[in-house]
Amino acid sequence: MTKPGNAVLLISCPDKEGIIAAVTALLSRLGANILFIDQYVDHENKMFFMRVEWELEHFKITNDEFRVIFTHEAANKYSMNWELYLTEKKQRMAIFVSKYAHCFFDLLGSWRTGDLNVDIPVIVSNHETLREDAQRFGIEFIHLPVTAANREEMAIEQMKILEKHEIDFVVLARYMQIIPPSMIEAYPNRIINIHHSFLPAFAGAKPYHQAYTRGVKIIGATGHYVTEDLDEGPIIEQDIERVNHTYSVEDLVKTGQDIEKRVLTRAIKHHVERRVLAYNNRTVVFQ
Repeated sequence: MTKPGNAVLLISCPDKEGIIAAVTALLSRLGANILFIDQYVDHENKMFFMRVEWELEHFKITNDEFRVIFTHEAANKYSMNWELYLTEKKQRMAIFVSKYAHCFFDLLGSWRTGDLNVDIPVIVSNHETLREDAQRFGIEFIHLPVTAANREEMAIEQMKILEKHEIDFVVLARYMQIIPPSMIEAYPNRIINIHHSFLPAFAGAKPYHQAYTRGVKIIGATGHYVTEDLDEGPIIEQDIERVNHTYSVEDLVKTGQDIEKRVLTRAIKHHVERRVLAYNNRTVVFQ
């Protein structure tokens, strides 16, 4: 018999005395075997954040019953914003990509080996370049040639595709197009972008050229949630590499692409494992 997996509870609320005790005591009473628990207090804003993961194998009640009990006995008392997630249900991830293939292949390789525990039912691109590669992995590839003139029309088609495939979240694997507001509204904190700079430095187009012009000694990449403000959404993950005056623009691009791949994969894993809480355009990422 297959085990039922784990449950993950994410909580954010005003900081008050007794929250941890109330949550853990309730879970203990209901038979939860707690595997991981982490919490953080933002003292400046007086906000409390918590992640709890427990086994469901010997849990005494159904998830629906838990939601009712937790609402009445904890959430209402402490004015919590909270979500309950089940690890046994794989999330369905759509990849949006242009012609740059490094992040695309890295994600598909991680998915094929099981290192990235998601389903990928569809890949959407504004170019035909990667169609055969997607099909080798057995994934549906849809070409939507987005231009400035047809962006609104294409946005409608994109939303139809996401709804048809019951997509949980979207990954922009160097998808060099503006995401329409309608999609951002439909997938709040569920569209992950990789930007090829250490934000907030060098936002926008051609960051490696900007870095070369400025003669930087460090370059990086940033995985972040997409908002309507370009490259300014809540940051999930970042990394850097040291460079020097001998690096050409091409050298910076090559070095940067390696950073982009590992940052994007880590950002997706944080999201899939329900380790991220976004607030005030920032994130708490539980380890």
